[in-house]
Amino acid sequence: MAKAEATVEELVGMVERGELRLPEMQRQYVWRSPRVRDLMDSLYRGYPSGAILLWETDEAVPLQEMAVTQSANPYATTRLLLDGQQRLTSLSAVIRGEPVKVRGRVKPIELLFNLDHPERQEIVTEVDEDAEDDAPETDEADSTEDELQKRFERMTFVVSTNKLAALPQWVKVSEVFKSESDTAFLKRAGVRNFDDPRYEKYTQRLAQLRRIRKYVYRMDVLERSLTYEEVTEIFVRVNSLGAKLRSSDLALAQITARWRHSLEIFQEFQRECAKLGFDLDLGIHLKTLIAFATGQSRFLTAGRLSLDVLQTGWKEATEGMRFAINFLKSNAGIDSPALLSSPFLMIVVAYFGHAKGYALSPEESDRLRQWALLANAKGRFSRGSSETILDQDLATIDKVGSPDALIDRVRLQFGRLTVTPEDLEGRDQRSSLFKTMFLTFRALGAKDWTSNLLISLDHSGAQHRLQFHHFFPKAVLTKHGFSSREADDVANLTFIGGRTNRKISDKPPSVYLADYLAKQGPNLLSLQGIPAEPQLLEVVSYREFLDARRSLLAAAINAFLGVSDE
Repeated sequence: MAKAEATVEELVGMVERGELRLPEMQRQYVWRSPRVRDLMDSLYRGYPSGAILLWETDEAVPLQEMAVTQSANPYATTRLLLDGQQRLTSLSAVIRGEPVKVRGRVKPIELLFNLDHPERQEIVTEVDEDAEDDAPETDEADSTEDELQKRFERMTFVVSTNKLAALPQWVKVSEVFKSESDTAFLKRAGVRNFDDPRYEKYTQRLAQLRRIRKYVYRMDVLERSLTYEEVTEIFVRVNSLGAKLRSSDLALAQITARWRHSLEIFQEFQRECAKLGFDLDLGIHLKTLIAFATGQSRFLTAGRLSLDVLQTGWKEATEGMRFAINFLKSNAGIDSPALLSSPFLMIVVAYFGHAKGYALSPEESDRLRQWALLANAKGRFSRGSSETILDQDLATIDKVGSPDALIDRVRLQFGRLTVTPEDLEGRDQRSSLFKTMFLTFRALGAKDWTSNLLISLDHSGAQHRLQFHHFFPKAVLTKHGFSSREADDVANLTFIGGRTNRKISDKPPSVYLADYLAKQGPNLLSLQGIPAEPQLLEVVSYREFLDARRSLLAAAINAFLGVSDE
C-alpha cells in the first residue's frame, strides 16, 4: 500500500475534476451541517482529521454519483474514494460554495465564521468521519435568546441563520474561500483603516481560515493489482474494526461486490416507494432482501450469498414491500412511515404476505391488521434487540403462518394487549402511543377546529398543515410553574391545523375553548379524548386534567385496537 499526501485544495480539485470517484460499495453522503461545522473547526485549529483511503485502478468498476457536482474524468485511471467521502464532500461543498444533492434533494451547507471569536475557543471533539447523526438537528427553541447569543459568541463556526448572518462580525465561510481580498469583510465589520486594533486580528483570522485549503491529508493508496472483491473485503474490514459504518452499509458493499450495478436497482425501488409515501432508508430495503433470501434479518450472511440467491431474494422482497405498503395504507390506515414506531413492522407484513402467496382470507387480513396496529402501538421493535424480535416474527410466520401467533408474541412480550392510563404517563410526542393517538382520532373522524377538515398528514398550505397542539399552551404552564416535561406530556397534545394553532397562541383552554365549542359542538373534545368538565380546563387543575384524559385516551385506543381487559 503506497503512501501519499495531498492538501485539501488539491483533493477538492480532484473531486471537482472527476479524478476521485465514489464506488458503488460506498454509502451516500449523510453528514448534517453541524458535523461539517465541527470538521471546519478542527481543521481551523490544525487538529488531526484522519487519513484518506483510495484505490487506484484501471478496472471498469461500478460507480455512483457524489453529492457534489463533478466533471467527467479525463483519464483512463480512476482513483476510488474508500474512506473520506463525508469529509471531502463537505469540504468541496463549503470551499466551492455549492449545495449537496442527496436522494434527489438539494440542500446548501451554509456556515458562518466569527471574526470576533475568543482566543480560548470552545472545545470541539475530533470529527468522526463516518458518524451519522440520525436525530433531528438540535431544536434550541426552549433556550432564551440571550443564552443562545452568548453561546454563539463563544463559537468560531456556526450553521448559518438569517439573524446571525446579518451581524457584522459573522462572515460566510464559502465567500471567504471565493475571495483573496479581506476588504469587503473588514468594511462590513466596521474596520475602516489600518489603525483599527481589530484590523490585524481579523486579517490574521481570515488568513488562518483560508489556510484550511493547505491542510495536508495523508493518503493510503491500495495497489492496482487488487481485485474489486479484494478491495471490498478491505473496505469491510477497515470499517468493521473501527465500527464506523452501520451493518447495512457494510452489507451493501458486500452485495454490490457480488452483484455489480445493483445499487441503482436498489435506489430505483427506493424512489418508487418514496413516491408511494414511504421514503425509507436503503438499509430497510436491504434488510428486507436478506429476510426474503435467508429467512432471518441479520446482515452477517450477506457476504456468503450467491448472485442467484440475491437476485431472487430481491425480486421477492420488492413484491413483499409493495404488498406491505398497500396493506398498511389501505387496511391499517398507516399512510406514512412517520406513523410507524419502527419500519421493521413493514418487513413482517411483507414476509407474511409472501408466505401466503398474497392470498389472505378475510379473517387473516383482519388479524394481520390488528397485529400491525398492536405492534405499532406497543413499540414491539423498540424494546430489547430489534433484530432478535424481528427474527422471532419471521420464524413464527415460517413455522405457524398465523397472525394469531404473531399477536401472541406481542402479548408474551408486554404481558397484555390493552393500553392502560399508566402506560401513557411520562410519554411525549416521540412515543409510539402518540402515533396511535393520531390513528385513533382520525378513525373517529376528528377534524380541525376551524376548517372542519379531517385531520391528515397530507393537507397542504400553512393554514391547514397538521400540527400537534398543546391543549394547555406551554407558555401558560411554564408561567404557572410546570416543567417543560409536564407540558409535553402526551395527554396534553391534540391535532389541529396551523391556522387554529396560531390563533390559540398562548391562551389557556378556559379562554379559547368556548368559542370553538359554540361553533363545532361537544364532539370537538370527545373525538380527541379530551375531558369536558369545566373545572379541568383551569390551569390549577392541570394534573387532574392529565389523569382524566389518560383514562379517556386508553379507552379510545383500546377500542381502536380491538382489545379489551383480559
